[in-house]
Amino acid sequence: MKELRIEDKIIDQVKHIHMIGIGGSGMCPLAEILHSKGYILTGSDNNESDPLKRIKALGIKVFMGHSPENIKSAELIVYSAAISKDNPELKAAKENNIPTMERSHLLGALTRRYDNVIGVCGTHGKTTVSSMITHILILNKQEPTAVIGGKLPLINSNGIAGKSETMVCESCEFVDTFLQLSPDVSVLLNIDNDHLDYFKTMDNLVSSFRKFISMSKKAFINGDDSLCLKAAEDIDTDIITFGMDKSNDYYAENIEKGKYGFSFNVMNNNQCLARVDMHVPGKHNILNGLAGFAVAYEEGIDPQGIAKALESFTGAGRRFEFLGQYNGFTLADDYAHHPTEIMATLKAAKELDYKKVIAVFQPFTFSRTALLKDDFINALSVADKVILTSIMGSREKNTYGISSHDLASKLPDAVVVDGFENIAQKIIETAKEGDIVITMGGGDIYKAAHIVQEKLS
Repeated sequence: MKELRIEDKIIDQVKHIHMIGIGGSGMCPLAEILHSKGYILTGSDNNESDPLKRIKALGIKVFMGHSPENIKSAELIVYSAAISKDNPELKAAKENNIPTMERSHLLGALTRRYDNVIGVCGTHGKTTVSSMITHILILNKQEPTAVIGGKLPLINSNGIAGKSETMVCESCEFVDTFLQLSPDVSVLLNIDNDHLDYFKTMDNLVSSFRKFISMSKKAFINGDDSLCLKAAEDIDTDIITFGMDKSNDYYAENIEKGKYGFSFNVMNNNQCLARVDMHVPGKHNILNGLAGFAVAYEEGIDPQGIAKALESFTGAGRRFEFLGQYNGFTLADDYAHHPTEIMATLKAAKELDYKKVIAVFQPFTFSRTALLKDDFINALSVADKVILTSIMGSREKNTYGISSHDLASKLPDAVVVDGFENIAQKIIETAKEGDIVITMGGGDIYKAAHIVQEKLS
């Protein structure tokens, strides 16, 4: 039995839950799960969206706009971190002594409702590997529940409520959110220098990942990553390693470059389990594929069934997502917002058959841009041309004196452009036939790509 927390007792005692921002990509899968468990749900949101249409199609009552009237009969109010403290529904809940719960706490409580929770963590690749595992499980008729950080094309959503006891859960380390969860199986992909505005030191970051994987009975660890191995030292958890090195429990052999990605043999105990033909580009996706394969194989799925599923996996939304061809150039979008991710994405693009790689990057947060400035310059230099937006500050103020011009001035062919309309126009003017343009960033840079699509469709 998993140790219950106060959140579990609350959701055991209520029937009607109201969700503020129910159409958000992180809230929508939770609403589906709660609905499948028989809760009465209502929700509110300011904007129409695909997730909101999905919610309404389930028969869930959604109010457009926020008002104290919306929460009249609710016994619990759930809100996402993006909701401000002066939201009228949150204020009304406090005034009427209705319990409130932040989204990550609800997700944690839901993980204690399933017997087999697979928590995927790491600085990079969480969404891709969570999507891969979900994709493999669905195609092999395992009927999982899933909460993913990006849209999985197979289900056209960020999550699904399945009928089995297996739940796949993307587990984010930001402000230790993932410590709310209760994984039975954990997957640790890598540990890199991110969110140091919160963690302060790499030791603190490693310690956090250590706490997370310690909560699981079985942990799949990137055996090529020294910090992952450090996090897994002397913990009372069954450790299974994956990586390129033959010392790992699962490793890749006979790697060949294909048209859409790399092909390789998945090896375990000197035995070839299957040949996998990836349809997502980049060498980093060999490791992601190995992780997904190892988890699914240990879940008892036939190796050929896993290989076939991986071959049909073309990526999660905003993870090297091909948007189409326009004026002879290819347009793609990627969530890469850390130098390691940018480097991996641009190198993957370079391995494909394009004349020039044009990176359109929106730096995300002043602290990360200032701290990793040289790493950003190094990663972006892989591209042939770079278009930069202003830094998206998100939750921060610019106390660092940093700007996108500090990056552009150190790159051989870079320009800073403000406004998505102007960026879209710059892309159209710059990209030639045979080039690939990749919009990249953790913010809303994808809007520039969508404007290009509208202009050239």
